[in-house]
Amino acid sequence: MSKPRTVYLVDYACYKPPVTCRMRILERSGLGEETCLPPAIHYIPPKPTMESARGEAELVIFSAVDSLFERTGLKPRDIDILIVNCSLFSPTPSLSAMVVNKYKLRSNVKSFNLSGMGCSAGMISIDLARDLLQVHPNSNAVVVVRTHKGGDDKAYRCVYEEEDREGKVGINLSKDLMAIAGEALKSNITTIGPLVLPASEQLLFLMTLIGRKIFNPKWKPYIPDFKQAFEHFCIHAGGRAVIDELQKNLQLSAEHVEASRMTLHRFGNTSSSSLWYELSYIEAKGRMRRGDRVWQIAFGSGFKCNSAVWKCNRTIKSPTDCPWADCIDRYPVHIPEVVKL
Repeated sequence: MSKPRTVYLVDYACYKPPVTCRMRILERSGLGEETCLPPAIHYIPPKPTMESARGEAELVIFSAVDSLFERTGLKPRDIDILIVNCSLFSPTPSLSAMVVNKYKLRSNVKSFNLSGMGCSAGMISIDLARDLLQVHPNSNAVVVVRTHKGGDDKAYRCVYEEEDREGKVGINLSKDLMAIAGEALKSNITTIGPLVLPASEQLLFLMTLIGRKIFNPKWKPYIPDFKQAFEHFCIHAGGRAVIDELQKNLQLSAEHVEASRMTLHRFGNTSSSSLWYELSYIEAKGRMRRGDRVWQIAFGSGFKCNSAVWKCNRTIKSPTDCPWADCIDRYPVHIPEVVKL
């Protein structure tokens, strides 16, 4: 009786930008020539305005929601809970109010707007949805584990929005970012490991942990083999360095991080939505089969490392209406190595 209700992901949709938004970017960055940026960024210098930001939000959100309604057959009146997240753009009225107004959702819809939570906010939204569905059953969602390192000052300021010396507002990325992300990942692994790893891996991890505590703290920590727990990995496509670091730390193969690298190459860093483009890539390749497990890992300012674990309950046929449909046959592509002299 105490077991939480099972919740399901019914479907999802990703926005595909028009070709007019494509930008030429350095190939070694891991981004391809089909990567898109908002129109306001196409100018030198950029011309970000409230009007252009609101227009971009409406285009992306409404296109994705329209596609989702079409795929699921749901009507706006069927929506009981609405959660919208956007890290940097937080207007008044909120983005969630914008969606309520556009689709004329019911007056008793439970509406939430998350902002300022960085590239991992998508997983936090899923966590919130799951908790709400426990109270309001007969709907759809996921299971999340999340780790927050905001109590540490260095972690808190490693991704920080502020003005530069010329008074221009931007995001300051600390040189300690990758080290802090690594620490957040370790904490997350400690939390999620007992829930997903086979007993043999849990035992090895526990023995090493006890040995470090009692005998020698300099012992190299044991990194569990998460390949025994998951068939697929969706790592936040925050940049080439992020993917490289997680591939090394989790001892993953090139195929395991293929979805992340190709998402970065085709769509760039789409923040918290990158994990869904990666899941869509795996499905488009016809690799998602019944019983497969997926680990979605996201990082965000604060500093947070969030995880979501999914289990596929039916084999997925390659969809024809996903953002990869017209280019999946060209992937994976070769991305030049970065050489240090």
